[in-house]
Amino acid sequence: MFEQARYAVYFSPLPGSAWAEAGARWLGRSYFGTEPRATDGMALPQGWNEAAFAAITRAPRRYGWHATLKAPFRLTAGRTEAELLAAVQALAANSPRFKLPTLVVQRMGHFLALVPQQPSAELQALAQRCVVELHDFAAPPDEADIAARIAQGRLDDEQQALLRRWGYPHVMHRFRFHMTLSGDLSGLSAAQQAALEAQAHALFDRLPQPLCLDALSLLMEPARGADFRLIAQASLR
Repeated sequence: MFEQARYAVYFSPLPGSAWAEAGARWLGRSYFGTEPRATDGMALPQGWNEAAFAAITRAPRRYGWHATLKAPFRLTAGRTEAELLAAVQALAANSPRFKLPTLVVQRMGHFLALVPQQPSAELQALAQRCVVELHDFAAPPDEADIAARIAQGRLDDEQQALLRRWGYPHVMHRFRFHMTLSGDLSGLSAAQQAALEAQAHALFDRLPQPLCLDALSLLMEPARGADFRLIAQASLR
């Protein structure tokens, strides 16, 4: 049976930038050409081997180095990829680029991520525009997807309502910008977690800040569980 692709709109640092290269080294994957090994140009966390590091970064590796602005969705009937790309390009052309607040390594629930040190009204506004202005392209989630998310037990009533309305629970004022660095850390020892976090600080704390949000990236997941692929980046004005 044919499985419909999913699309997503992300922020991804531009190719060749220090931020793009650092993320590629950490995840062992790049949208922009040669796939690096996870340890290229980077020491492993103390006490870790390559297999363990590859395992803890497996989940974010599939999505690539990014921050979600519009979460993965299937195209609604009658819409095409070309139309979606044109809409993303138009949204970008009508959105000013801006500097992000300082990004810091931090635990976010059960995983490690880079998150803004302070709130940003510009960032919240852009994320909301991506959700609202591209909503007509997104097929609503089916009841099985909704039930599976709710069964995980991590959504409150408001998030469940957002999931049904917008197809994703972490939107509007519940949106939190983050660049994911790991999978679930709950199975690791305290020492392993501390070593992983220390290595993340060693790599990302030295990057030039502030990082400019200067483009929207349109991604596609060709089949469930496949790696997301970059279709195009659209520059903000």
